[in-house]
Amino acid sequence: MTSNYLELSDVGMRFATPKGWFDALVNVNLKIAKGEFISLIGHSGCGKSTVLNLVAGLNDPTAGGIILDGREVAGPGPERSVVFQNHALLPWLSVYQNVELAVRQVMKGAGKAQIDEQVRYYLSLVQMDHALDKKPHEISGGMKQRVGIARALSLQPKVLLMDEPFGALDALTRAHLQDALMEIQAELHNTVIMITHDVDEAVLLSDRIVMMTNGPAATIGEILDITLPRPRDRVALADNPDYHHLRQQVLSFLYEKHSKVTRLKSKADSKAAVA
Repeated sequence: MTSNYLELSDVGMRFATPKGWFDALVNVNLKIAKGEFISLIGHSGCGKSTVLNLVAGLNDPTAGGIILDGREVAGPGPERSVVFQNHALLPWLSVYQNVELAVRQVMKGAGKAQIDEQVRYYLSLVQMDHALDKKPHEISGGMKQRVGIARALSLQPKVLLMDEPFGALDALTRAHLQDALMEIQAELHNTVIMITHDVDEAVLLSDRIVMMTNGPAATIGEILDITLPRPRDRVALADNPDYHHLRQQVLSFLYEKHSKVTRLKSKADSKAAVA
């Protein structure tokens, strides 16, 4: 892996509100290697989505900066694809056409045969090449998300950004897509940043888990290296003591942060009651 492929340096983000400035993020420093799989985890309101939006170029940081492959991130670009919890497929286009639209963006001037080859390749990666002509309303939620991932990958991004991509799916579908994502990343070696609330998902998929402190003024609290060998088998990991130890470390961090916030809120409520 190439070190410092993606680097966030002293990144901060503040928003104007009727009550004044709100600091969402402060002093976020993170170096990500090429081909690394990073999970962002933390309680609601800890700035995970803000980090993702900044890397995607959907917002500009109010402090610090972000460098990807030697260039500063300034606005959205095809080298950073986003997969949202909602697949966001165009309902009037077929599965094939939804991916074709993205392929044409990165293969301007390419012939019909070349484009067709690429569309079919990315749909085969997510095992959706059997449903080329179906419209989004004709396929299941898990299938829609597979097509969304294929579309994002077809842009050939340097970084794949995923915002709780499996959060709305049932447990069995989620497990299948997690396995598919591990296989795809092993083949394409994409750099991936994924937001998740699922501790097991984070440990299973990641090379490192970035644990965020609670907001406001959220930042990186701890970074946990996931040293489990690849390829990973979820069934085998069920009896793996290292897996359970890593899982416990993440849970301990999340529980301690939640307990601290609860204690502080209780103190504030008590003071307000006395006043």
